[in-house]
Amino acid sequence: FLNTISKTRPFEYLRLTSLGVIGALVKMDDSDVINFLLTTEIIPLCLRIMESGSELSKTVATFIVQKILLDDMGLQYVCATAERFFAVSNVLNNMVAGLAKEPSVRLLKHMIRCYLRLSENVRGREALRHCLPAQLTDPSFTKCLQDDNSTRRWLQQLTYAVGDQRL
Repeated sequence: FLNTISKTRPFEYLRLTSLGVIGALVKMDDSDVINFLLTTEIIPLCLRIMESGSELSKTVATFIVQKILLDDMGLQYVCATAERFFAVSNVLNNMVAGLAKEPSVRLLKHMIRCYLRLSENVRGREALRHCLPAQLTDPSFTKCLQDDNSTRRWLQQLTYAVGDQRL
């Protein structure tokens, strides 16, 4: 059911319920849970949902990816190969472009946190210097983040980490 691309209501409810269970697991910040998930197809499945799901499904899937990245093994796993890193960053980049048209502060917060965590890896930071979307360094999201100090601070940390001081 996480693999389906059907957008009908029953599949969306099933997708959200499944993501909710996985989200509850990763919320525990248990490395054993993350290590287990890394042996599954959860990252590609979440990336697919992040590309084509409803806003709520995208948000939960992005939260799951964020929690995986916040674990050292998860960050190491994603940044171990260029293919994995770019699979994650390309989906995030496409999502940023979409959010520039229809902003969602909650979704943007999780996405910025993903980018910031990727920037904490040496290879990830170097790659982000070349592929971080311009919308994150220009005023595109200034208005929607005006009341969210923590996300604004994360965005500033991100742009500082990748060497873009425009913010």
